[in-house]
Amino acid sequence: MKIINNIDDITEPYKNAVITIGNFDGVHKGHLALFKQVRLQAEKVKGTAVAITFEPHPMRVLKKEGYPPHITRYDQKIELLSRADIDILICIPFTVEFSLITAQSFVEDLLLKKIGMKAIVVGNDYSFGKNREGNIDFLKNISAGFGFEIIVVDWEYNDAGEHERISSTKIREIVLQGRVAEAKSMLGRYYQIRGKVVSGRNRGGKLLGFPTANIRLHDELCPKTGVYAVTVECLTGNHIGVANIGYSPTFDDHIFTVEVHILDFNENIYGQRIRVNFIDRLRSEKKFESISELSNQIRKDIEKARKILA
Repeated sequence: MKIINNIDDITEPYKNAVITIGNFDGVHKGHLALFKQVRLQAEKVKGTAVAITFEPHPMRVLKKEGYPPHITRYDQKIELLSRADIDILICIPFTVEFSLITAQSFVEDLLLKKIGMKAIVVGNDYSFGKNREGNIDFLKNISAGFGFEIIVVDWEYNDAGEHERISSTKIREIVLQGRVAEAKSMLGRYYQIRGKVVSGRNRGGKLLGFPTANIRLHDELCPKTGVYAVTVECLTGNHIGVANIGYSPTFDDHIFTVEVHILDFNENIYGQRIRVNFIDRLRSEKKFESISELSNQIRKDIEKARKILA
């Protein structure tokens, strides 16, 4: 997959470009359905499969505050898109000025003239352009005159549990509720956070007997406070572990941390970026009467996690 970070780097239109456009936060099963149709249509017309996304997320530019956290940071989004059989990923830097482009200009000047669109694949609630004036009806009205095809892909639904439409909003909701096992059925993979291992409060190993990797997060979606069975990807390979998210109420210092105890592991990974996959939630955070009582509970958490991760 070739990545284009500047529209000016596109020197000529792509051959029979089949395009889909979106933020693709989470790169979930609904997005994968779009990419599949893009690939199929591109093969049909012997063309180029193109995905267009934006960085930063438009909500962060337009709302300034109160915007939702990322399900996938940009680096992870790129990795996931690279597995979706897309030929070209165009990442448009999103600015206030860009948001003022009309739907007509976006289609005519960018999609058709610059990129060479022959077909566009969209979800059935797709909208774009200044004041979101572009939608499927708009595309249908102009498609004949400009000679491009519109392919509308229906929503994907979650077959696990309640039959719900898969969306970034829904995934964000269930991760915030700690329902990480359920998130997998919508994402098609376990929910993952990435972060750098930093120095903690130096009590995991010394006080509790369970050394932890403390992770510094940057603006991504964090699951609900509690204890989780996880897998960990780092330079030494893949491992299993137990993660604690929260404020360590037993110590009563009110500092939010994400700590991971990697099982059967004794390596120095300070300064490394690691990836933590959330498999299942074990319990809520709880304040214990003593450090020994907390240590005993951690042992039980580890036993439960080993069974889940076996």
